[in-house]
Amino acid sequence: MVQNVQEVAFGVCTSLHVLSHYNITTNTISLFRMVDNKRHDLETADVEGLDASKLSRFVQMQGLRWVTEYNPMTAVGLFDSVVETHLLLFTDKLSPNHTERMNKYREAAILFQGKVLFIFVDIHVKNNDQVLSYFHLKKSQLPALAVFHTPDEEYDVLHLDEVSVETVKDFCNGFLQRQKEKENPKPEDKIFKEEL
Repeated sequence: MVQNVQEVAFGVCTSLHVLSHYNITTNTISLFRMVDNKRHDLETADVEGLDASKLSRFVQMQGLRWVTEYNPMTAVGLFDSVVETHLLLFTDKLSPNHTERMNKYREAAILFQGKVLFIFVDIHVKNNDQVLSYFHLKKSQLPALAVFHTPDEEYDVLHLDEVSVETVKDFCNGFLQRQKEKENPKPEDKIFKEEL
């Protein structure tokens, strides 16, 4: 299973100091996610009967990456994250520009560790049509970015000619700033609302 999941680093630990640091007292499989600094443990009972397919499923469901491709299995980990703002890139995986777009998108993702989850939505996957329609997007309008705040379902959409690190940064920072202002209004904004 480890050989089939090259993008995840695996290790075995027997150091009492490390196990104590993570409060691990029995055989445990822990998954550490860099994107949101969250740790997921498989329960001891699950570890005993573990096989390659169960472990692979656990890693696929919970193993968020800098950029996670959206599908029904990864959706579990995305919605389980403590990070409440998600940025979706809608694009064509078959496009000749796909690799370059993803490299720039991934570069921007690293800058927003713990603040924004970066998600890639392949427009050729039939089930992803529902995600497109949620953001009122058509395939003719792509590539596009959609930023989504999970608690209040507020979102914003940006149509793109091409993906650049600066464009992604500006779009994310603008949305995060608006969320911050909404949660912590300035004193003069409060007075204005009270007068109305």
